[in-house]
Amino acid sequence: MTKEFSVPPVVFPSGGNPTTAGNINQRRVPTAPFQPNRPASSAIPFMSFDIGSATPASYGGPISTSTSAGGSASFDDEEPLLDELGIHPDQIWKKTKSILNPFRVNPTVHKGSDLSGPIVLYLSFGLFQLLAGKLQFGVILGWIVVSSIFLYVVFNMLAGRNGNLDLHTCTSVVGYCMLPVVILAAFSLFLPQGGAIRFAVSAVFVLWAARASTNLMVSLADGGEEHRGLIAYACFLIYTLFSLLVIF
Repeated sequence: MTKEFSVPPVVFPSGGNPTTAGNINQRRVPTAPFQPNRPASSAIPFMSFDIGSATPASYGGPISTSTSAGGSASFDDEEPLLDELGIHPDQIWKKTKSILNPFRVNPTVHKGSDLSGPIVLYLSFGLFQLLAGKLQFGVILGWIVVSSIFLYVVFNMLAGRNGNLDLHTCTSVVGYCMLPVVILAAFSLFLPQGGAIRFAVSAVFVLWAARASTNLMVSLADGGEEHRGLIAYACFLIYTLFSLLVIF
């Protein structure tokens, strides 16, 4: 015996799918994503979120600086790099050439002291010693400093109140008068080790350097003429010390 169940009839709305009608009424209208308000005018392009608005012309153009006279200056008006660094090759050559004649040293050329020429001569002296198998850059630099201070103190003590020699001028004179010792270092590469010839040649170059240095020291500073002998002795000791680096 079977039991029958009463099922109510299903009534479909006329003209369409039964599920589409309800879904259409329940569908939400999509909203646009968040967009910040764009200002009407912005001085900075990237603040307006409009990268394409920046014109390339605003970043181009030649580099120029305005002067007080209202004109424009370019890199062509700049001084050479050597002049800005205080290195004048023509003056270095004139000062070096004046040392070649120890009997007629021109003191007017050496009135403007500099350290560019002495540094070149010190490096040349060290390179010639290096070719001879002697690494003495540190020794040469130390002796240069001590010799300049020694000659500066001796001269001012002898001249007293009349002495007006400064340490910068003294270092410049000692450096430029190293030219005979540099030439001696170059010649020593072809001279035999030891012997009387090497000592005789060294003595000639030491006297050359000492005479040139003495004439410059007496001419550039006041109060040194009456103490020329003592100043010459101090200069002789200085360049003898450097010549010992070459001989031994």
